Amino acid sequence: MERWNTYRTYLMQRYGGSVYRIGIDGGFSCPNRRSDGSGGCTYCDATGSKAAYLRPEESGAGFSFDESMSERVLLYRLPLAERLASIRAQVARGRAFVARRYKAKMYSIYFQAWTNTYAPVGQLKLLYDTALAALPESQELIVSTRPDEIDGAKAELLASYQGRVKKVWVELGLQSANDRTLRRINRGHDVACYERACDLLHAKGVSVSTHIILGLPGEGLEDYLHTARVVASAGSEALKIHNLDITGGTALYDDFMEGEVSAPSMTRHLENTVEVLRHIPPSVVIQRLVAETPRHRLAAPRDFGEKNLFLFKLRQRMERLDAWQGDLYHPEGSL
Repeated sequence: MERWNTYRTYLMQRYGGSVYRIGIDGGFSCPNRRSDGSGGCTYCDATGSKAAYLRPEESGAGFSFDESMSERVLLYRLPLAERLASIRAQVARGRAFVARRYKAKMYSIYFQAWTNTYAPVGQLKLLYDTALAALPESQELIVSTRPDEIDGAKAELLASYQGRVKKVWVELGLQSANDRTLRRINRGHDVACYERACDLLHAKGVSVSTHIILGLPGEGLEDYLHTARVVASAGSEALKIHNLDITGGTALYDDFMEGEVSAPSMTRHLENTVEVLRHIPPSVVIQRLVAETPRHRLAAPRDFGEKNLFLFKLRQRMERLDAWQGDLYHPEGSL
């Protein structure tokens, strides 16, 4: 029995088996970038969290850490008609990939790359409808976005898909619940914005998965525990924990090269992750515990180790401590 509430357990209990996400790049940009594609969060590279099988143009050989972010961002800008055609092709390609590699039988649509509510509501509906029409057996619709790109109309639109799929998730990038850190990484929104977005989505019955990063510049354990408390208070139903990865072509990479920042080792991330898990409600689904940046784009940490090794060490550590997810969690107002 795992000592944290795994995503696999959630899927097994709800659907009776594994459900594979079909990652989609809907051709979105980000409100935190300038019109030429530059700017954005200091840690964000030019792929916008695009799934590996959606990056056929990228290969390990020849990739430069000094490559221009703006030039790469412009590759993803397409007219609407081409975006719709691209979505249909991506769904077909993604479905074939996971069916071949994992023998998948159940799928979900996952709008993954960039800010997937950064468009007028009518255009969003067309994009979501196109993806779901290309995979009508989808179990879930999952939309990754920023807190400042959720409003009442967008929450209403997302909620409207609850009868078409079995569950609608919105993944919100919080990263840290400390406003000083959000300013330092040029996040472009504050913690209150995240809390408002959660309230809007929950009022419509849409579930929230929150992304956080452990190891951001200037933060330590107390900051991570504060973030955990804010995520719990906001009622986030799921959590994705990432260790800080420093990738080429980012402002954070420039700081790294100047010796101003570093990335946590596996040992440090392990210690921090255990403490965060212990302060998160046991009902929260843990969907991710480490970043999975391709090694050829990773400047630091270069010696972090494989994901499976981290999970093995995490299990060992929690067993040794007799620690469980939520065993140190105390709801606000409780003794």
